[in-house]
Amino acid sequence: MAEQNYFLEIESDPNNLITVEEFVNYFARDIGVKEEKMDGLILAVTEATTNAIKHGNKNNINKTVTINAKIEGDNLVIRIKDQGEGFDPSKIPDPTQPENLLKDSGRGVYLMGIYMDDLKYNVTSAGTETVLVLKLK
Repeated sequence: MAEQNYFLEIESDPNNLITVEEFVNYFARDIGVKEEKMDGLILAVTEATTNAIKHGNKNNINKTVTINAKIEGDNLVIRIKDQGEGFDPSKIPDPTQPENLLKDSGRGVYLMGIYMDDLKYNVTSAGTETVLVLKLK
């Protein structure tokens, strides 16, 4: 079987999130992601992309976000990379703490952690890469 590799590059504009949803929907169906995992997958990828646009690239449309999805063993691995200056994931406030419950942002990373089997960050001077892993079996 040929290696399935899916790639999308968008400008850092929140209006492109609908394109991201369609892209995720397409490749996930193409590789046979189970229906019950679809909503969580779409949510996780759009949250990671929103973070890349808003926090990484600071809504600068001259900067891009790339999304690369491929199968690695029994896993679907999705890498979302921005061109920002990076961040410290340990500094993200816990949205389940009482003082953060009513905030209207800050749940994306938490939700990605719930819906994905693994979540990690590669922070470099050329941008941050969010790596989402979904077990397929």
